[in-house]
Amino acid sequence: MPRKMIDCRDQPSESNCTLTIAGEPDEVLRAATQHAISVHGHQDGPELREGLRAALKDDPSADAARMPGRGAPAASPDLSARH
Repeated sequence: MPRKMIDCRDQPSESNCTLTIAGEPDEVLRAATQHAISVHGHQDGPELREGLRAALKDDPSADAARMPGRGAPAASPDLSARH
């Protein structure tokens, strides 16, 4: 299943929240619901969850990670060796 994300910057907010949550759709919805309740003061319910589900979008970083040459970063050089 493709990764999804939700970004608080896409929603009107008095606090100018910049949190982005990414992962499997169910994980993102659970975390976003808790965040909306605990940080933004929303009430839990079907309306909140429907709004969050509608705000989900594809995670562009998931595509970038699969592109050739975009894997794990190269290991850092061992700078402890003396020359």
